[in-house]
Amino acid sequence: MLHLFLVIFGTIYSILIFSFLSFLLVLSAGGWVLRSTNNSRRNALLADLGITEGKRRIVGLFHPYCNAGGGGERVLWTAIEAMQRNNPDVISVVYSGDTDVTKEQIISKVKSRFDIQLDPRSLHFVFLKTRYLVEDATWPRFTLIGQSLGSMILAFEAARKLLPDLYIDTMGYAFTFHVFSLLGKVPIGAYVHYPTISTDMLARVKSRKTWHTNANAISSSALLSSMKLFYYRLFMYYYAQSLRKAAFLMVNSTWTKDHIKSILLHSDPLLDLLHFVAFPISVILSSGSSRKTTPQIVYPPCDTKEISRFPLTQREKVILSVAQFRPEKDHLAQVHAFHRLLERYPQYRKDKSVQLVMIGGCRNEGDAERVERLRSAVEQLDLGAHVQIIVNAPYATVLNWLSRASIGLSTMVDEHFGINIIEFMAAGVIPVAHASGGPLKDIIVPYKGGLTGYHATNTEEFAEAMHVVLSLPSEEERNIRFRTRAWAVERFSEKEFEKGWNASGWRQFL
Repeated sequence: MLHLFLVIFGTIYSILIFSFLSFLLVLSAGGWVLRSTNNSRRNALLADLGITEGKRRIVGLFHPYCNAGGGGERVLWTAIEAMQRNNPDVISVVYSGDTDVTKEQIISKVKSRFDIQLDPRSLHFVFLKTRYLVEDATWPRFTLIGQSLGSMILAFEAARKLLPDLYIDTMGYAFTFHVFSLLGKVPIGAYVHYPTISTDMLARVKSRKTWHTNANAISSSALLSSMKLFYYRLFMYYYAQSLRKAAFLMVNSTWTKDHIKSILLHSDPLLDLLHFVAFPISVILSSGSSRKTTPQIVYPPCDTKEISRFPLTQREKVILSVAQFRPEKDHLAQVHAFHRLLERYPQYRKDKSVQLVMIGGCRNEGDAERVERLRSAVEQLDLGAHVQIIVNAPYATVLNWLSRASIGLSTMVDEHFGINIIEFMAAGVIPVAHASGGPLKDIIVPYKGGLTGYHATNTEEFAEAMHVVLSLPSEEERNIRFRTRAWAVERFSEKEFEKGWNASGWRQFL
């Protein structure tokens, strides 16, 4: 059995290393060609923006799903708006795979969804055609490595179309660092929302725990679990190599910072040996400087200006969820927790004003299928009179519900941060979130000696927490809403994000 295991992984490792090495060699050989011809592409960009004089620096921001309308996109657009306002000599270039929309449409959606006004005169988009290479559906097996290799090809397309003066990944594609480092010899930075892999993921595979990243077919087999564990170890090893190429790293929470630090410090004696044997890889990966970068927490921005004006009293019995319909958000857990609330406290089922409203964006067919499964679950549990599912809502609709809701619900485990929870709190909506990640360590924490929300870990606890909020005495309820708002406005505003973004030192790398 051990012999078979070694043969299989030896073969997989050899194929992956050969593919990775070949791709890096092609990049290295072609880099000088792209650098020598990049001036013509820069001049074309400036001409397109109507810029004919003055020195301009180009910051390239890699965000293939820039039109998705989620929390990660708010970070992107807030950063660009701040750069436009504070650094008018800088041109922001977004590498996007949203080929079905125009620049004008994206800017319009940013205004509609986030109330952020972007200046088109210093903003350019490089539209990429190979975004499908980072889609889950493209890599049904070996998804992590498949998507990472796919991101390198996508980054190669981006670099071939334009090399910036500074490259910043704002979506979590660390393997793209090698591409821009080899092709453009440009400094690398990143804003990390979530580590692509973590020590928690390795621990779950090792303990054979079923998860959305560890299917039952794997967790139930000792052999498959051992194979997957080695695969994860291999991926983490080279993920750490990629992160070390960054000149600066911003992270969105304490949870993410702790995980990124552990990854950067991660060592694996077996893979160190394999890495040494595959000496050409070591040579290429060490080209350019690999830095000892310390991750810096820069909390994501929340538009607290308008929503902090909402009244704190006379709230409706609305339990609000605002999150993209991605698998890790676990919307189905919200439906089951709400169903349990109505089961345990029948008075809520009789009261048609008690509502679960789920608002979220759909990025692709996978998200749309999840919405349909949610609708089916709502129907099967006979919750139709109490549940609304609203897809791709404009910002005005989100604001409307935030001004009315009593409870903000989030069931994601290890939520890296949770901008949606900050929006709840700034709006005066009392949050009920999973007791992990950012909501546990950074957000729903005591403020001036009082509660700012509630944590839960399972269906029963979520149901009970929602009941507690719905039955709070009016004065206590108002006090909690006041504290949640005060904490959100004080700590997680756009102004605080801008301070952190500028403190990262990105400007010095231009």
